[in-house]
Parts: sequence; C-alpha cells; structure tokens
Amino acid sequence: MSAFEGATDVSKIAEELQKNSLDFSKDIMKIFNDPIHGHIELHPLLVKMIDTPQFQRLRYIKQLGTKHLVYPGATHTRFEHSLGVAHLAGCLLKTLNENQPELNITKQDFLCVQIAALCHDMGHGPFSHLFDGMFIPKVRSDKHWEHEQASVDMFRCMKRRNGLDKEMKFYGLDLQKDIKFIEELILKGQKDGKWSMKGRTEDKSFLYEIVANKVNGIDVDKWDYLARDCYYLGIPCGFDSQRLLKSARVCEVNRRKHICFRDKVADNIYGMFHTRYTLHRQALQHKIGYIIDVKINDALVKANDKLSPDSKISDAIDNMLEYTKLTDHISDQILNPSDSNPGLAEAQRILQGVVNRRLPKFVGEARLNEDKLKEKLTSHWEDKVNNHSLDPEDTIFCEKMLKCLKDHPEEAFKNKVYRKILLLSLEDQSDEAFKIKEIQNDSLKAAKPVKAFKIEVYKILLKDLWDDMLLEKKMKATDFEIYVLEMGFGEVGKEPIDNVHFYSKSDLKTAFKMKKHQVSSLKPEKFHEFLVRVYYDPEDQEHQKEVQQKAQKCFHEWCKDNENTFIDFGHDAGEDDVDEEEEYEETSTSK
Repeated sequence: MSAFEGATDVSKIAEELQKNSLDFSKDIMKIFNDPIHGHIELHPLLVKMIDTPQFQRLRYIKQLGTKHLVYPGATHTRFEHSLGVAHLAGCLLKTLNENQPELNITKQDFLCVQIAALCHDMGHGPFSHLFDGMFIPKVRSDKHWEHEQASVDMFRCMKRRNGLDKEMKFYGLDLQKDIKFIEELILKGQKDGKWSMKGRTEDKSFLYEIVANKVNGIDVDKWDYLARDCYYLGIPCGFDSQRLLKSARVCEVNRRKHICFRDKVADNIYGMFHTRYTLHRQALQHKIGYIIDVKINDALVKANDKLSPDSKISDAIDNMLEYTKLTDHISDQILNPSDSNPGLAEAQRILQGVVNRRLPKFVGEARLNEDKLKEKLTSHWEDKVNNHSLDPEDTIFCEKMLKCLKDHPEEAFKNKVYRKILLLSLEDQSDEAFKIKEIQNDSLKAAKPVKAFKIEVYKILLKDLWDDMLLEKKMKATDFEIYVLEMGFGEVGKEPIDNVHFYSKSDLKTAFKMKKHQVSSLKPEKFHEFLVRVYYDPEDQEHQKEVQQKAQKCFHEWCKDNENTFIDFGHDAGEDDVDEEEEYEETSTSK
C-alpha cells in the first residue's frame, strides 16, 4: 500500500469518527468550575437556558431544604446540582456512543438529554421536597401534584418568556419532536408496556433511562446528588459513579434496548443504593432535621392565605410566573413582612421557635414490622364489617375487600376505593366508609400514592395505641406527636438489582439478571423499612424535662410490650438517643 493510500484511509477514518462524535467546537463551549466534577463544558444552548430568571431561581432553593439547620455545610442549591446532572448526562451519552456507534446517537439526542437533565428540577418549590411532599398535600389535598410536572411547566414558561424556541431551532432541534422528547425525559418516560413515547421511537428507548430511570433507579440525577450531598454534609461517599458510567452498555432485553452494566460492578450498584440509604438515615431523615421540616411546614400552612391579600402561597403551582418568585426566601418574608400583617402572627411564632431552637423534644424511635401492621389493619376492617349492618350487595363487596387484605394486602393498597374506605373507617367515620356505591362512583383522581397512604394509615393505627399507653400512664396525649417514616435502598423493586440487567466480558450483547447470592452472601435480607417516631411538645414548659424522661421510659415500655408485635425487635428503640435532641447543631466531626 502506497503512502498516499495510507493517508487516504486515515483521513476516511478521521471523517467517520467526526461524523459519529458528540463533541462540539471548543470555541462555543462554556466552562464551569464545579467542586464535584471539576471543569465541565456546556453547550451555548444550555447556557442560554441557565441565564434566564426561571433557571436562576434555583440558586435560591437549597438542595437539602432545611438540613443546613442541622448540618451547617449543607447550603448547596438546586442550581449547581442541575449543572452537574447535565454534565454527567453528557458523559454517559459519550461513553455509549464511543463504545457502540451503531446506536446512532445524534447531536440532537445529546442536546435534548442534556437539556432535560439541566431542567429536571426547575419545578422544586421552597425547601425542595418539603414543599411537594408535605405542604401541597396538606393545603391542596384535592390535587395530586409532583415537582416533575412543575418542571415541565417551568420549562415551557422559560421557553416562552425568553424566546428560546428560536435558539433551539438555530442549533438544529426539531421544535415539535424534540421539545416533546425533553418533556418526556423530565417526566421519567415509561417503565414497560407498549411503547407510548412520542419524542423518540422505541429503538432509542435507552435514552429515557439516563436522566430519571423509571426501570431501576440508576440514573445521572442520583449519581450527582449522592456525591454532592455527601460532600456538603461531610459524610463519606462510598460510591463512585465513574465505575458505572464507564461500564454502561446498551443491550436488548425483551426486544427493547436498555442500559446494562458489567457483571463485576454489581457490588458498586449495591453501594450506590446503600449510600442513598445512609444519606436518608443520617441526614435527610435526621430526627431533629425532620421535626424542623414539620414545624416549617406548619408555618407555611398557617401563612398560606395570610402572606398575600390577593392569593394563597399554594396558588403559585398553577401560575409559573408567580412560581418563579417562590423560593426559600419565603421564610424571611413571613418573619419580616414589608407591611404589618397580624394574620402572620402564628406562622411567625412557629418560625421563631425554629430560629431559637425551641423544638419538640425527641422521645424515641423504633422500626416497624410491616406484616404485623397489615394484619392489624385487616383485623380492624374485619371488626368494622362484623359490627355493621349491610345489604347483600355491600356484604359481597366487603368480603371481597377483606379477602384481598388478608391474602394480597399490597394489591389492596393499590385499589383507590379500598384505600378511601379504610381511611374513613380509621377516622371513625364508619357510616361514611360504608357508603360504598358513592365511593365507587367517585373518580378519586386526587388519591395519594401507595407509600403516602401506608404512612397515613400506619400513623393512625399507631397513634391510637400510643394514646392508650399515655392514658394508662396519666400523661396528656395532646402533648405528643407521632410520625411514621419510610426509608430504603430505593423506590424501585424490593431488591436493588431486581430490575438491573448485566452483561459479561465474554458476551457484550447478551443481557442477564443476577441474584443477590451471586454478588455476595453478606448482603442484607431487607432493603426497606418503616420507622415510628414520637416527639414531646407541651404547652406547659415548666416540667418539660421531667415529663420528657417519663415519656422516654413509657416509649421503651410500649415498644417492649408483648402485645405490640408491630415493633421490630431487631433493634432496641433508641436508648442511645436520649440526649441528642439537645444538640444545637450537628457537624460532620461530631458524627
């Protein structure tokens, strides 16, 4: 082969590589210096979006809500997290494209996924998950609202208010198809079933698993917040996303393309979900941080229709221009209103209590045996049915519901009619609970998610039992609050790797699942738990310490009572936690 022919071959190879490359000209890229990922490059279209009021708002919404009041370093915001997620989305796409050019990932695909990653959290309200997880369900119980839909609404508002359609078109995006694709990515795509996405055809299904993965929970959003949250909390992060990123590969599973990982990184996937649990256990659901969330939510509820004479705080979720103005600064607006507002007095009193650390005192915590709680709920419903006069048709329905609760409680919890009936019966509204035809005819569009329903019914069950104990000990039930929390390795699947597919070094195209014992025999048996917590918040502060100590003893007795089989005795209920609520602040050093 002549030197000329050799040079021609090299030139063709270079052209082919450039054609398949997802790299843009260095001259147009904007560089950001990030403490987690170092110097990251973002496309000018993303920079145009960053430089809008709708996106800049994220600078004033802390990633971890109120947790900086317990961990002083946790002051990072949704702004830098969003940049990090966009960067990691680009890195993952480049890895897939370099290793598998046959996937035909285009620059349009690349930009759309990065835009979705950048904008996926624009819908978060003040104090992040406190707003959509506690405040909105309390004041807008008629509306099932999630921040993902608000992110789409904010994305649309941002485009409209800043003329971004023209910019997107200039950089080669198809406004109809690609905008739909971006919105579907933010809304997490679909998990299974017949392909229903409009933004991309089924051969690009793997693109929907990058930003927010509905299939198994492994996505770049999680990779960034695990590293970033641990860094600012001062908690060691035992997970390195680069190992998963570099081993990612697309394989066909049941005639659909999914992102899979090398079999040898299965332990790293467990590490990722374990790090998530550690974050929740040590920080996000910290017992003092949790009660601070509760009190700030109480203040927001009190101020909802008092802060402005013309509208409620919660009305902003229906108007993105108003929502753009809604940030963590709302607590300052309540505490220090520009004009005198007597209607805010109660909300101000609650917030002053948080500022001055006058908080409900932690009494105790215990893990719950969910199977026993389900049995107790079933027994409760059986008693209600046996003590109520029913017509033949309603009798058949109630027996069917009872059988479902006994044999398949999880399926019963998914039934919106059953859930409504159970809640009414627990709230001493038996007559309402047995208006079965009326409940069946109700659309129940605002029904809560299953997890929220479980937390609510378990709390009602446990509160009744705890109040009985207080009555026996001659203590005031109104001085105590009981809460049920959920923690786990993840929200998708009972086992972290249940829905994850792997490939081997010897066969890069064949995907398979792995069982827990194939990874290690030392993995835990359970990956999810419910906790009960009790706090003491008396009106009379005079004998607070004395009553608190009495309540702690009472709680330990309650947990150890043989009749209370719903307490998981695998862990003694918080005997080392007696004095921790007196800490003024908790740093990573004291941890």
